[in-house]
Amino acid sequence: MTTALSIENLSCQYDSQMVLEALSLQVNHGEIVCLLGASGCGKTTLLKAIAGLLPLSGGLMTLNEKVIDDGKTWLPPEQRNIGMIFQDYALFPHLTVAENVAFGLKGQPKEQQDSIVDEALRLVHLEAFKARYPHQLSGGQQQRVAIARSLAYKPDLLLLDEPFSNIDTQVRHELIREIRKIFKKQGITAIFVTHSREEAFAFADKMAVMNEGVIEQYGSASELYFCPSSKFVADFLGGGSYLEATHIASSTFDTVIGQIAATSCTFIAEGAKCQLLVRPQQIQLSSSEQSSIHVVEQQFMGDHCRYVVDIKGTRVLATSMEALNVGQSVAVSVESQGIVAFS
Repeated sequence: MTTALSIENLSCQYDSQMVLEALSLQVNHGEIVCLLGASGCGKTTLLKAIAGLLPLSGGLMTLNEKVIDDGKTWLPPEQRNIGMIFQDYALFPHLTVAENVAFGLKGQPKEQQDSIVDEALRLVHLEAFKARYPHQLSGGQQQRVAIARSLAYKPDLLLLDEPFSNIDTQVRHELIREIRKIFKKQGITAIFVTHSREEAFAFADKMAVMNEGVIEQYGSASELYFCPSSKFVADFLGGGSYLEATHIASSTFDTVIGQIAATSCTFIAEGAKCQLLVRPQQIQLSSSEQSSIHVVEQQFMGDHCRYVVDIKGTRVLATSMEALNVGQSVAVSVESQGIVAFS
């Protein structure tokens, strides 16, 4: 795949305070990339820098091999052919759906505008709503209008800032699937910002987990989840319990639960002390009157229960196919696939 956006050693600051530092990122044509992180980590700042709303302090940024910012040469936003979709949709309340979508097409013949608008609304399944106003639409429909407006503009890159945060949970997952399908069919190159790992897993091809102005790790969801480069990445993508362990041999580790097979993403010498990240779904519980392991906490999650068990003084998160009570004795089995060791 060819590179659409290239960022090398980017630095950006607010009032002499560095927000992004020595950050590099490559986005290929047709990829959907997520900038994932907690509030204040720099993900929205990076999005604004790409859009041209913030100048760089240093580094190089190119779009389709054209320099758009290198700290000296700066291309203004209107010349970058980058579309941006905001959290609040930014629709004009006094314009109809069709007029909102056509807003960026001024200067083109009316007949051509109408054709582009009709095609964009067809893609987002809003053909029947073209005469309505934004206040007559649901949140999900308004977001689709914003996306149709961006698609009509035919940008080289589409930026989305928390695009699903204002959508009701009931329709959010359906909308994410729908919009992803449209983007992939149209070959849209997109970068979106979110703090929700669930949205990132469902929508993105690749994820960049950010922390304090740097990208901790960049890659596919499965790469980051099953082989995190740091505890920060591991915890952000789905935490669990850390078990004290000793590296016995090859991929075998000794723990309070017994010997466990795990993957190490960094070198750990044999005999060395380390920690294993074991996620709740990797530890299954079953009732056992003979066991010395007891349930100490129970949390109802809707479609399942999450438990905390005490194993020789170590508290571990776990799941169970059967209903268990606090104080109940249980046996523990471990699904070793996906367990990660940290030095």
